[in-house]
Amino acid sequence: MSKEDSGRDKRMRMWQQITVISPYSRELDLRLHEVEPEWCVIKVLPDARLVGNPVTGVVHGGVITALLDSCYGLAIFVRMDKLRPMATLDLRIDYLKAATPGREIFGGAVCYKLGHELAFVRGCAYHDTPDDPIATSSAIFMFTGGPVLALDGHLGGPLDGQQRDHDHRQQGPGPRVGHRHHGDQREVHKCLRRAR
Repeated sequence: MSKEDSGRDKRMRMWQQITVISPYSRELDLRLHEVEPEWCVIKVLPDARLVGNPVTGVVHGGVITALLDSCYGLAIFVRMDKLRPMATLDLRIDYLKAATPGREIFGGAVCYKLGHELAFVRGCAYHDTPDDPIATSSAIFMFTGGPVLALDGHLGGPLDGQQRDHDHRQQGPGPRVGHRHHGDQREVHKCLRRAR
């Protein structure tokens, strides 16, 4: 195994721990597919428990929402290279088509603007390519008080209880922001295409 492959494997293991930090993410069995300093892709595997319509077999839309919300949080952590408590302030999803029953669904995200109090992300859910999305999305996250965990390139073991118990996805929808930041989906597609 080359040094580059070893580094990639180490990075994947570290960020996979963060991917399943919340009980909800673990229940959905979210899995890290690819991670780079500028973007990340998480996937959800086919599972009968996640089907929203038993007649058609189509996955419930809430699974897509949870996938993208989790991916957005990870994209922010990856960009900062640290864990910082935050809450989803605004999340907009445009569903373009139903997911194909029985197929993996990928959620890809880019944190395109990082401020002192807010982080802006965009991405999409897809099967084969982000150029043919199931849904496109953008979100704003707000940093909240609490401890910041700097990452030194590795996590020795499971996160301690304080970080494990904090999960921004449990915060609820939060207030809506009037001005939405959509950005150019082509930039997201360009970044996410590398992960195929």
